[in-house]
Amino acid sequence: MTATASPRPSRRPSFPPVAFAALLSVLLSSVSGAQAAGAGGEPPQLPAELEPVRAALDKYRDPVVAVHDGYLSTVGCVDFPQGGHEGTMPYAPGGMGVHFLNMQLIGPTLDPAKPQVLIYEPVGDSLRLVAAEWFVPVQAAGATRPAIFSKELEGPMMGHKPLMPDALHHYDLHVWLWKHNPAGTFAPTNPTVKCPKGAYSFSESAPKLVSHEKH
Repeated sequence: MTATASPRPSRRPSFPPVAFAALLSVLLSSVSGAQAAGAGGEPPQLPAELEPVRAALDKYRDPVVAVHDGYLSTVGCVDFPQGGHEGTMPYAPGGMGVHFLNMQLIGPTLDPAKPQVLIYEPVGDSLRLVAAEWFVPVQAAGATRPAIFSKELEGPMMGHKPLMPDALHHYDLHVWLWKHNPAGTFAPTNPTVKCPKGAYSFSESAPKLVSHEKH
């Protein structure tokens, strides 16, 4: 009688449960990391004096922490699609975002670690910190034009309608610490900032300049 060879069992690669779990964890981490990089990107390169400023304010990436520390949202997302023209602030067409203002920090003295305004860009259902703003009303500044980071604040200008009254004449300086701005680190507007279409987005006109000598 001829013996028939029994069929060999097929050999499939097997992964121990622990190894499989580790592999899955690595894959998920890679996907999450890629998504995070795609969503936020790398922070922009900054002059050396601004690096510690960004580090000190990084905690405000969470807007709830900002609210806890006295920064209150102005609710609206603002952009300036037409930019500025003669007699107004010379804004390049672009957006700013949602401003969070801390009234406790308003005064004539400017502190690099205590901007009066934090600016967030709406991205999906979240707010992403993109810039800080140093803001001084002309009444607080007196006859001296305020300055910080070896730069004079821009203005004086009228308030930004509809979220500020015209009579709130002020100086300000935007610093794009967390989002690259093709127009420049200290430019008021950023062409890459977008406001979502909706009731709380405002396409504004650049504020009118006012005379410095009157204040």
